[in-house]
Amino acid sequence: VQPNNYSTFYDDQRQNWSIMFESEKAAVDFSKQVCIAKCNSSPVLESVLYQDLLLGEGQGVEGGDSLEVAYTGWLFQNNGLGQVFDSNVNKDKLLRLKLGSGKVIKGWEEGMMGMKKGGRRFLIIPPAWAYGAQGVTGRVPPDSTLVFEVEVTRVKLAKECSGSDGLSVSSRDSPAPSPVPSSDGFSAD
Repeated sequence: VQPNNYSTFYDDQRQNWSIMFESEKAAVDFSKQVCIAKCNSSPVLESVLYQDLLLGEGQGVEGGDSLEVAYTGWLFQNNGLGQVFDSNVNKDKLLRLKLGSGKVIKGWEEGMMGMKKGGRRFLIIPPAWAYGAQGVTGRVPPDSTLVFEVEVTRVKLAKECSGSDGLSVSSRDSPAPSPVPSSDGFSAD
């Protein structure tokens, strides 16, 4: 999605298509639906599908970089967005994580690579890249495909870090499991 409510897409022949929308919200909603349609049209979802909603600015993040993230997670049900199972939007604390540290589900590690500060991305994550056959008791049924909208609010590049980075991972207020793979929350990095 580009400024002035334009979206650019590539088809399966790598043809470039630009579409102009009347509002940023309409452009973002369309982008989400494109990602959901990609998911529904693939026979088996074997890796993370993602669609950038807003590109953000600066350098794309890589393994070792520390991020602060606002997110909402839905169950993928009936070929679309099901119920929200977790969100930190409108909460006091955002999620802090270091990419590549294994502290979040594999689908996040993969799906957030290359994001930039201020960027928003829509992720559809197959069960093998999320909570798998065990799910999360009372929250995520076994073998669930998950959908996340993630926004990177702060970035600390690993190259800039000299020892302590000021964005170290801290424990969370709630026992909310996602997108943390174990239910015990974070340990200090």
